[in-house]
Amino acid sequence: MPALSTILWVGCAFVLGYFLWKTGIGMLRSMTTPLPPPPPAGEMRRINVKYRCSMCGLEIKLTLAPDQDPPPPRHCLEDMDLVAPIE
Repeated sequence: MPALSTILWVGCAFVLGYFLWKTGIGMLRSMTTPLPPPPPAGEMRRINVKYRCSMCGLEIKLTLAPDQDPPPPRHCLEDMDLVAPIE
């Protein structure tokens, strides 16, 4: 009769193998699912504006927005400053 520790090791190996199998299958399935359809036309508009935080100096470039003149994003609990529209 095998020792109890051998049975525990084999049981742990089966549990770990099952976990790895399910994780691998889930990852493969996530790569094969199609991308969601794009939003309807006119919902998001392409823009090119640059904002800078007056507190810490962080700069971001905004490329998509729901309207042509979006409100400034917030950073450091303050509205960011418009640097310049990028042409």
